[in-house]
Amino acid sequence: MYEKTERINNKCMEIRKEILKTKIVDFQKMLPVKLIERELSLPVDSGKIVTVTGVRRSGKTYLLYQTINEIIKSGVSKKRILFLSFDDERINFRTDELDLILQAYRELFPDIDFKNVYIFFDEIQNTIDWERFVRRIYDTESKNIFLSGSNSKMLASDIAGSLRGRTIQFEVFPLLFSEYCTFKNIDTSDLYSSANRARIVNAATSYLIGGGFPEIVLSKNVNPDMILQEYYHVLLFKDIVERYNISNIAVLKYFIARLINNLSKPTSINKIYNEIRSAGLKTDKNFLYQLAGYLDAVYFSFRLKRFETSVLKSDLLTNSKFYFIDNGLVNAISYANYNEYGKLLENSTFLFLRQKVPFQRGLNYYKGRKECDFVVTERHKPRLLVQVSWEIVSDETLKREADGLVEAARKLSCKKLYIINNDLDKVIHRDNFEIKVVPYWKFFLLNFDEI
Repeated sequence: MYEKTERINNKCMEIRKEILKTKIVDFQKMLPVKLIERELSLPVDSGKIVTVTGVRRSGKTYLLYQTINEIIKSGVSKKRILFLSFDDERINFRTDELDLILQAYRELFPDIDFKNVYIFFDEIQNTIDWERFVRRIYDTESKNIFLSGSNSKMLASDIAGSLRGRTIQFEVFPLLFSEYCTFKNIDTSDLYSSANRARIVNAATSYLIGGGFPEIVLSKNVNPDMILQEYYHVLLFKDIVERYNISNIAVLKYFIARLINNLSKPTSINKIYNEIRSAGLKTDKNFLYQLAGYLDAVYFSFRLKRFETSVLKSDLLTNSKFYFIDNGLVNAISYANYNEYGKLLENSTFLFLRQKVPFQRGLNYYKGRKECDFVVTERHKPRLLVQVSWEIVSDETLKREADGLVEAARKLSCKKLYIINNDLDKVIHRDNFEIKVVPYWKFFLLNFDEI
């Protein structure tokens, strides 16, 4: 009986191994992958496990493809690429079966030293205890490992704990405006031709309202709101409700709606708690603080904290502002900000800056007698101040926005000042400070390192 069971198990192993061989070779035959390149690139020979995190449908898998294309272009043989997507139900392996991947590859290419193989595992979180398997490969087989996965089971915090210093992490967001133009085949190098400039400005308006999820940008004759609403439902139920075992969904939905309605404004979670209690819903204040953390962890919303000279004080949640992963997604699930171009512009500006300042280090807002929307810092030292105002229709409006910048500049000893707006393009001077007033589409196309 034992021998019969063993024979069956061995037969199953061989079948699975053959499936793996087919998938490995089929992928190699389709290389290089046809795609539109993103501006983010992954290091190829870092000696670390390269992990890619980000909101669903932002393009993590295609970033792996892009990296593979770069490796192939450098002269590496396609045979040295091992790519597997664990989203395939046929390789839903148990932990003790994961070694079949290595066996299958070695049987296909016995003459290739595994230390020279580039390994790409997509959606690996679908396999239980994948972390131990990846650690073993890294420690004993190859240093060329790239991972991406869904936020529901593969958050940045999880990776940091599981792989213990072996990894470097990269975040993928929906498209920057410059990438949006690339996807739309718009030349951003020509800002002076009136026809091309008009294309850029029109694209900027569409981007401001519709956001930058790649599928939405490339889709034709499809209702984008339907696709984006589906993104939201998957994120809500799979990434938040299932992952964190949330049963009070009514409170969760109200909390999200309330944050969206208060987009870009300082938000008191204690006030939201009182509103929920007044509406007759039962909840706990600590639960709301936890929800804010969950939404942040899955890249749905982001908390922007007030700048404080003390790093410890700036870590407090009190009076944080909330921004969201994509304007199109926000508009698809709520009409609260649909015609609020000022709020949408501020959200887009946040996303632009957030991608230039990874993991929210060095991005805050200023609040004194007046306000400044964004403070960009290096090692907690302010290097750039940004004010956002959709329409500057009068000198009074311009003065109000400039006054907030100047107060922050004096307090924080910062000389790089910008006001981002709809269409005004000029340089002004206030109290010995130079302020660049720039249309948002132009600001989003600047080389951030040169700002």
